[in-house]
Amino acid sequence: MMLAPLLLALVGAALVGIILWDAFETILEPRRIGRRVRLTRYFYLLTWRAWRAYALTLRKTSTREGILGIYGPLSLIGLLACWAAGLVTSFAMLQIAAALGQGLPIGHFQHVLYMSGETFFTLGFGDVTPNSSLGRFLAVLEAGLGFGFLGTVVGYLPTMYASFAQRELEITLLDARAGSPPTAAEFLGRIEGHGEPLLCDAQLRSWERWSAQLLETHISYPQLAYYRSQHNNQSWLATLTVILDSSSVVLARSGDATASQARLTFAMARHALVDITQIFVPTYRPGAADRLDAAARERLRAGLMGTSFALPETPEFDQSLAELRLMYEPYAQALAAHLLFELPPWVNTRLRRDNWLGGPWDRQLHEMRDAGLEHEDHF
Repeated sequence: MMLAPLLLALVGAALVGIILWDAFETILEPRRIGRRVRLTRYFYLLTWRAWRAYALTLRKTSTREGILGIYGPLSLIGLLACWAAGLVTSFAMLQIAAALGQGLPIGHFQHVLYMSGETFFTLGFGDVTPNSSLGRFLAVLEAGLGFGFLGTVVGYLPTMYASFAQRELEITLLDARAGSPPTAAEFLGRIEGHGEPLLCDAQLRSWERWSAQLLETHISYPQLAYYRSQHNNQSWLATLTVILDSSSVVLARSGDATASQARLTFAMARHALVDITQIFVPTYRPGAADRLDAAARERLRAGLMGTSFALPETPEFDQSLAELRLMYEPYAQALAAHLLFELPPWVNTRLRRDNWLGGPWDRQLHEMRDAGLEHEDHF
């Protein structure tokens, strides 16, 4: 008879330890790339696989992006709910084991589960209470863990959302610098349009720091990778890819004065991309389409012709650019396929308006201007 309560107690204690350690690693410990067997990892593997499969059935891009956009915050709520439910159930098992071990009567499991839940969330109704000293000790321990758990979660959410906001701020800044969606041709061409020779170096230095911040935040909080940007034609992965594309063009050109900073930016951006990809896609699967085929290369060469970033028509340049692209494009393509992001082209094949140029009143305002009407404000 003593074997059953002992096994129940061992299972309950093991579950408590596993959940608390999993929550500790997820919330408090900045982690390395390597992943052990963890509840959070399996939670995201299972839920994202189902969510992704459903999203792929949606043909309309805006609808699909809307569904994918709510997965990040919803999955975080689901993860916290799973942790709380697991702890409540585990302590209910410990309460039953404590009563059985002392030969005391126990009620139905749902009553014990209810007592564990109100203890964990420190409700203090008192309508169901432990009937032993060990049970009361477990109740005090559960209440303390519940209070600490909820307090840690409250502190965790602002930290993660601050990292998300900082990431999106820089992505939004890229709209006027590289178009919507951003491309390497627009990024380099608009730098040339400003006529400032040191502007490329300054911007690449800024994106080097952004890549370092991206690496730090997405390794510490991998859930951020699932959070989408505010516009469907923008994403953190597209931004990182454009920075790598632009840096590789500058590096592949011989004798470029900005090559030193481009090398630093390329190294940091590739580091971020490779490490983040390893979290989600551990196995390499070749077969992705070439983003810079012969036609795209000619469009890129035509787009940058006459600028200081004009592409040399030499085999050395083509080989150098191909080697640089091989260092990051397979990772970007694999991560984009897993997270259902669309990688930006090197050159937009059709004219696209920047996001900042769009507005719901633009058509009416243009009609008023064409009609020669004066604008009047009514408040």
